[in-house]
Amino acid sequence: MKQSVTERTAFYQILTRKITVLILMVSFFPMILTTGILFYRFNGAYKEKINAHISELVQKHTQNIDSFLSEKLGNIRYLARLFDNNQQTPRIFLQQQMTLLRNQYGDVFTDLGLVDSNGIQFAYEGPFKLENADYSNAKWFIAAKEKAFYISDVFAGLRGHPHFIVTVKVSFNGSNSLLRSTINFGAFNSLVENIQIGRTGIAFIINTKGELQTKMDVRLKDSAIMSILDPDGHKKNETIFSEKQDASGKRYLCVTSMLNNIDWIMVFRQDIGDAFRELRKTQILALVLFLLGCGAIISVAFTLPRNIVKLIASADKKSEVMNRQVIESGKLATIGELAAGIAHEINNPVAIMVEEAGWIEDLLEEEELKNTKNFEEFKRALVQINTQGKRCKEITHKLLSFARKTDSTINDVQINDAVREIVSLTAQMARYNNVIIETELHEGIPFIRISPSELQQVILNLINNAIDAMHKGGGTIKIETKISKLEKNHVVIAVEDNGPGIPKDNLERIFDPFFTTKPVGKGTGLGLSICYGIVQKMGGKIDVYSEVGMGTRFRIWIPFQEPLSEKPLNEINVAEPVSATLADK
Repeated sequence: MKQSVTERTAFYQILTRKITVLILMVSFFPMILTTGILFYRFNGAYKEKINAHISELVQKHTQNIDSFLSEKLGNIRYLARLFDNNQQTPRIFLQQQMTLLRNQYGDVFTDLGLVDSNGIQFAYEGPFKLENADYSNAKWFIAAKEKAFYISDVFAGLRGHPHFIVTVKVSFNGSNSLLRSTINFGAFNSLVENIQIGRTGIAFIINTKGELQTKMDVRLKDSAIMSILDPDGHKKNETIFSEKQDASGKRYLCVTSMLNNIDWIMVFRQDIGDAFRELRKTQILALVLFLLGCGAIISVAFTLPRNIVKLIASADKKSEVMNRQVIESGKLATIGELAAGIAHEINNPVAIMVEEAGWIEDLLEEEELKNTKNFEEFKRALVQINTQGKRCKEITHKLLSFARKTDSTINDVQINDAVREIVSLTAQMARYNNVIIETELHEGIPFIRISPSELQQVILNLINNAIDAMHKGGGTIKIETKISKLEKNHVVIAVEDNGPGIPKDNLERIFDPFFTTKPVGKGTGLGLSICYGIVQKMGGKIDVYSEVGMGTRFRIWIPFQEPLSEKPLNEINVAEPVSATLADK
């Protein structure tokens, strides 16, 4: 038996592990696969969306700056054509045109000037004293005198303030000169600073040498600017998106676009953590949900199999108990059939014995035998033989009547007579167990149409259970019949004992099939269940009151058809509570 229990325990452990592994595989694999695919696709889609948004924004601002420079260059070229055809003096021409430009564009154009081929500014209109200024060594002049029009890089110049110059060639006094104008740096810089994304996103312009052409930002360093520069990688009307890393190791997004009218590069720079902040938040949320899901799966994977195996183990135990009880029930049925056969066989010789005793008694009545010495003793013995023979015949008759399974015929039954018959049948067993059976059978109990054998089976089962509960210690069983006071047209049969009682935990289960507290082989657990079913079939009900150490009381209500003309003096109250002693119920 120990080996069987050990093997079964090992089987349950293996089954638990297999179910756990199966749940983990079935749950984790699709969840990880689905989460991974969604995570990858969402990450890629979000990055593409951010890249497209920033690229479009940079392109739009690049076009705006290109339009700004083209417009200003166009304005100066238009003034150059007017100058070539104008008969006014250079100074007056510059004054008139400067007035028109300020009226039209505000302070975008800072000044106007005419510079001869030697770099001397011979005419000037503006807020500074720059007439006759010498630009012969200025980088912008050297570059501009070889081109029809020119836009310079941003520089400090003679004024010490950042600005850039737009020039166009004109003809004056038979020589080539330059019409120049200074563009307000603040107006130009505001176009670039308009692009703002996130907390770290900044925009600026550099030339092909990496020199900053807009206002210096404290977040920028020369090394950061030079890391962006890639002269061979830029083409007109092209936007390049890349991820870079600065000297401190911080990664950032870099979007660059070359301007059309000048070799300047529009740059947008933003830290990757800032650019993808919302993506990171979503990823963290997804990770938290994933971990919670994993926790739930693990919890279910380790809890559910144990509960399932516990249910299986419980079902196996119940199945084993049921199998044993079925076997015991089969044994009991076989013993019942054997007892019925034996009772039938005994009944015949007992009948012959009684008849022979009667014949001998008749012989003793003859003349010659009456005067024998032991005549009275013979007669006494014959009376005893006849009495005991009839008693044996009555016992075997009752045993046969109870053992017949087909005896379920409905008859008019007098409850008190049925109780007396059962008491007489169990009297010997009660005396053997030191149990006294008392009856309190009230008169006026009507006949009830039920199966006599089924009623006998119910009462006999209750009496046997009471005797078994008291064991050899003995006790008292009291059987009472009355008419219920609260349940109209019901007879009540109460079977009460002063045995050890039933624990409260078992009271709700005593009518369940195969439930028994008796040792294995001593009971099937079917008796009270069968009693419950029989009483229900009669249209009645059965209940139980019990207190540990004080005893148990079963009550059976059986309905009858005809109402009573008079109520007996002795009536039972079905609603009475369980008191300190069962005898008071």
